[in-house]
Amino acid sequence: MNLTKLLPQFKRLSLCPSIRHISTDQCLLFRATPCLMAEPLKKKRKLDPAVIRAREERKKKRLEKQIRRLEKNARQMKPIGECEVPLTLLDEKLDRQRNILISAEVLEKRALLEKKWANFKRLQLLSDLQMIDRIIYTQQKALDELKNESEELYQEAIQMDFHMIPFKTMGPVETRSIENYDALDGEYQDVSKKW
Repeated sequence: MNLTKLLPQFKRLSLCPSIRHISTDQCLLFRATPCLMAEPLKKKRKLDPAVIRAREERKKKRLEKQIRRLEKNARQMKPIGECEVPLTLLDEKLDRQRNILISAEVLEKRALLEKKWANFKRLQLLSDLQMIDRIIYTQQKALDELKNESEELYQEAIQMDFHMIPFKTMGPVETRSIENYDALDGEYQDVSKKW
């Protein structure tokens, strides 16, 4: 018998001398691995319940400490760089202070001016509130009179005016260019802090 005639019949069975495997398909391989020398598992030692409890207490205390630290830091807000005063300015504070002596007369005039301004603003607020109260009172009085005259007109008067709701305005869409303005070209450098 010729070996070349037998090979097509055993095409599905493949034997390779370098790696021992039997394959019934091109992608599935059954390989025989060398024997592994195993040894029995070590017995677990029984621990004292007091030791186990102490370990759990230590873990619990550590977690509580971390939680307290996180809660303390949670109350602190992220600093805003624009609102913080640079440390160099704080160091130079005494050098930057101006020693201007203001006379007692000028201080007194400033205090009187501040008092006058506060009194003026208080009177202005009172007059505004009184005017608003007068307007609301006269409006309510007119609505009551209208209700006495005609219920239909009163219902029409208290309805919302839908012609005023879609309020639209049209203004300038572009700003004028500034004459002789030289636009700066530069690189953008992100200096924001990463948190």
